[in-house]
Amino acid sequence: MKYFIVTVVVALLFFLALMFGARNDQMVTISYFVAQGEYRLPVVLATVFMSGFIISWLMALYHITRMRLALRRKTRQLEKLESLLPVSSAKETEA
Repeated sequence: MKYFIVTVVVALLFFLALMFGARNDQMVTISYFVAQGEYRLPVVLATVFMSGFIISWLMALYHITRMRLALRRKTRQLEKLESLLPVSSAKETEA
């Protein structure tokens, strides 16, 4: 359910950006380091929004994957340590 809500919010923001761009149908000049180009404002807004969204998503995916791997590693270490405990002391800690 949470992912559905996030998807709806992102879609609404993208739609809002497109509506803003449609109302402002102007040509904008974008200067690169070695070149320059003229583009319509809605195209620029949509491109910048989507590229920012994709970059943020990739960074979040990287951090989430790193955390899951660390959690898996720590879980294995914990299981290994628990297996080294004597059986009698493990039962005493449970009681």
